[in-house]
Amino acid sequence: MSNLSPEIVRKAISDHPDPETGRGLDSMGQIKDIVVDQDNAALTIGLTSHSAPVADELSDALESKIVAAAPGSKVTITYVNHPRPPARVGQIALKAKSVIAVGSGKGGVGKSTVAASLALTLRRYGAKVGLMDADVYGPSIPQLLGLSGRPAITAQKRIDPIKLDDDLPVMSMGFLVEPDQAVIWRGPMLHGSINQFLGETDWGDLDYLIIDMPPGTGDVALTLSQALPLAGAVIVCTPQEVALLDAIKAVSMFRKVEIPILGMVENMSGFQCPDSGKTYDIFGKGGARKKAEELNVPFLGGLPIDITLRIAGDEGKLADVIQSNDASRAPFDAICKAVVRELAMRAANQPTKVSLPTL
Repeated sequence: MSNLSPEIVRKAISDHPDPETGRGLDSMGQIKDIVVDQDNAALTIGLTSHSAPVADELSDALESKIVAAAPGSKVTITYVNHPRPPARVGQIALKAKSVIAVGSGKGGVGKSTVAASLALTLRRYGAKVGLMDADVYGPSIPQLLGLSGRPAITAQKRIDPIKLDDDLPVMSMGFLVEPDQAVIWRGPMLHGSINQFLGETDWGDLDYLIIDMPPGTGDVALTLSQALPLAGAVIVCTPQEVALLDAIKAVSMFRKVEIPILGMVENMSGFQCPDSGKTYDIFGKGGARKKAEELNVPFLGGLPIDITLRIAGDEGKLADVIQSNDASRAPFDAICKAVVRELAMRAANQPTKVSLPTL
């Protein structure tokens, strides 16, 4: 029989960091209830929607600490929503807890698909997500999600974004120009449109704003770094060396503009033949993992070539596949958790300070 008591349980987990803020769960008022019955401990923990993707990992960590303090204990953890509204980001009107840029050193590596799928997966876990298509010259987010229309202007003179299923706001240049029209802009016009998308769009209160960056190392990263503090960047590349050379430049770019790098994703990482079950490494495999290690950048995971996803993107049904197809969603689940885990590790190393409301 263990020496279990509510006091022992609370002491064991009180300093465990909240994944979002990095501050102790007890100090943040997130240990809602502890009930002990002999060797059984039933906990009710408050968790923000921002941290929902890593709830299972948090459960494992808390259970390990309780069992270490009282060997033989059996632990049950129930999560309840812990409301924590986002603060204003920088000097613009955007309210979001984590702004994440998804970029690549070159085009054609599946960056937009990864950005959209990351946003959809975060939403599926219960997070409040916005998706901004900053690829002004080649906006593809509307096509991937099957969205169309022209954003309206609200009574407060703000841009009303196009919404997917009424709960995922999306903003893209693709909503503002005809499909067959090219955007031919110099840097200042590009800078203005990005700032307008960020600061004048009625995003609502967000846990995450995912930004689909244009390929390469142009003006947008500099504009973003000056406009607001980003939580970090995810770099997408394919396994072959010619793509990895450009990915190195993307890493260098983000570092120069002081945008933290959350990690690298290897897209098109192998293809499993549906007839034989044999896997073919069409573009190679493992190149991004190796390069991430060389650059001291986290490797977030690999994404195999998936015909179902490709068809869904062409037909504007990516959201349906991410919602209902377990096999196609599984790699994105892993990458989504890796991103939130990386944010949680950084928060634990540098806990956020208690902020006063903006008057």
